[in-house]
Amino acid sequence: MFQKLVIPIAIGTPDFQIIETSNSNILTQTLDFIKNTNENKMIEGLNKIFESRVRLGIMSVLMVNDEIDFNSLKELLNVTDGNLASHIAGLEKNEYIKVIKEFVGKKPKTSFTATPSGKKAFQDHLTALEKLLNQH
Repeated sequence: MFQKLVIPIAIGTPDFQIIETSNSNILTQTLDFIKNTNENKMIEGLNKIFESRVRLGIMSVLMVNDEIDFNSLKELLNVTDGNLASHIAGLEKNEYIKVIKEFVGKKPKTSFTATPSGKKAFQDHLTALEKLLNQH
């Protein structure tokens, strides 16, 4: 006995595919594949680096400020020294931000600026989020 199934090819589009099979195992595998493909397309372009609210906050601040110092950023995001430092390290490792260490008088000052590649990656992430939100 053959079974027919109409499956959307991509979420939010009128395109579909008809699958006809007598093997329920193949049908199940096909459905799983299509489901996973559609889910991956939905989140395509999202950058895992920006999943954390702190990293999202850091990059948001740096997109509208050329430079910001450690203490101001810490207060703005309401995070601890250690929490901010670990997220800064992750963004610096990916070359999304540049850390600037200097002395003002005799006091050390650490500031941050977004790199061109960091700004592009963040903008791409925001664009992907907008696409995801506008799909439904």
